[in-house]
Amino acid sequence: MAQTSIVDRGIIKTLLERRKLPPLRLKTKRTMVAYSFLAIPLLFFLIIRIYPTLYSFSMSFSSQNSEGFTMENYQQLIKDEVFWKSVWNTGKYVIITVPIQMGLGLLIALAIERIQHLRWLYRMIYFLPYITSVIAVSWVWRLLFEPSVGFFNEMLSWFGISSQKWLSDPILALFCVCAVIIWQSMGFSMLIFMAGLQGIPKQLFEAAQIDGASGWKIFWNITFPLLNPTIVFLAVTGVISALQSFAQIQSLTASSGASAGGPLNSTISIVVYMYKSAFQEFNLEYASAIAVVLFIFILLVTLLQFKILNKSYEY
Repeated sequence: MAQTSIVDRGIIKTLLERRKLPPLRLKTKRTMVAYSFLAIPLLFFLIIRIYPTLYSFSMSFSSQNSEGFTMENYQQLIKDEVFWKSVWNTGKYVIITVPIQMGLGLLIALAIERIQHLRWLYRMIYFLPYITSVIAVSWVWRLLFEPSVGFFNEMLSWFGISSQKWLSDPILALFCVCAVIIWQSMGFSMLIFMAGLQGIPKQLFEAAQIDGASGWKIFWNITFPLLNPTIVFLAVTGVISALQSFAQIQSLTASSGASAGGPLNSTISIVVYMYKSAFQEFNLEYASAIAVVLFIFILLVTLLQFKILNKSYEY
């Protein structure tokens, strides 16, 4: 009987152990810990980014003049001449600044790659404007554009050319803003292009030189095609940044008694107009509609860029 009871207890113990859940594996534990740490920034992202975006989208379908769901803001946008002026100006910022800053960045990167000594110094000099405060840079350039005591008019006087109003001229003001944006952003393009150039195998250049290829043929048939991922990245980020142009315009064109985007709205961008609608005219619903349209612009342009520019090359 004693032996039977011992055997029965052993069988019962075995059955109970089988019913217990298997212990968590080490990989599962690590995964749970990782997701618990990721939950905090994810929650922060949802609160700071996603919720305001959805709230702004819903606000765009409301109006100060009517209650409930309405398309009044979007109907007003279609008839708003200042809005279409801001769209046209924003397109100019994209067309002018993005190709030039990428082209200059590529030229500087190719030049620095040929330098044997103090390469780090040249990288730092060209990249320094990008990490400098946008407001500080804009105010320094604003002093350079000053009509009475600015350096640019002083330089023109050396050649007997009359002084220009620069930021007060409706024709020149937008190009002045573009010059500041290009000067500050080309260092970033230079750094990314240098990273792309270092990722190209050197054996390809050596083989092309042995075959007698000229420098231009090497660049056009090897360097440029293999830089396609870098070009796509810089084109997409550059266009998005140009579509969101604000800080340089605000700092260069805003003055006492006059709001940003002048003169005569010649430099106003979509973001500047959205800012003015929200925080100067206090029409948050209309500003939300502008933000939604800007989001759609950025999404469509980005998808179009990926469709046109994104190509694969093998080497």
